[in-house]
Amino acid sequence: MVDSTKHQGMRRHLVEQLRNKGITDERVLSAIAQIPRHLFMDSGFESHAYQDKAFPIAAEQTISQPYTVAFQSQLLEVKPNHNVLEIGTGSGYQTAVLTLLEAVVFSIERQHKLYRYSMRQLPKLGYRPKKLVFGDGYKGLPDHAPFDRILVTAGAKEVPKPLLEQLAIGGRLVIPVGTGTQEMILFVRKSAKEFEKQTHGSFRFVPMLEDKN
Repeated sequence: MVDSTKHQGMRRHLVEQLRNKGITDERVLSAIAQIPRHLFMDSGFESHAYQDKAFPIAAEQTISQPYTVAFQSQLLEVKPNHNVLEIGTGSGYQTAVLTLLEAVVFSIERQHKLYRYSMRQLPKLGYRPKKLVFGDGYKGLPDHAPFDRILVTAGAKEVPKPLLEQLAIGGRLVIPVGTGTQEMILFVRKSAKEFEKQTHGSFRFVPMLEDKN
């Protein structure tokens, strides 16, 4: 598992691309500059790892485009020691970004192959989320709620009610909603019953599936 000066140079170039596309959060950019994305992908894609593109991983899933990772992370506004729930661990790349933002990360993955992979790979690379769970992201993790931030990394047909319920007052939920193309939606919980909703452009994600376990 080599992270060479060449890889580091490609990451610096990627960060400049993200700046040019409007990413301004320096903590997010710093995390992307540090994380060896090529080590979260099949070695056959290594030469393409720092292109701003999504690539296939196991179980018919993808590792998200770096811009999408940066955009969602920036929108989330993670502060140190925030309790963050991630729905869709996938390769673990976004999880690593959240750990470098100094969050206390809980992450759920419904594909067992990817869950096993991230359980091995994240600690091996020095990233230590608080808890990785094999389960149904639609249900969240009520035993660990409330969460300051919730991030969904797959396209949901609708917003799962349990995730809204598990969001702390003042918390932020970022979720792509829709079929085919999704709208990136931010919910900010203003009170026990009041949520502010904002839309932030169109993206494409693999679908979020439920009741697989």
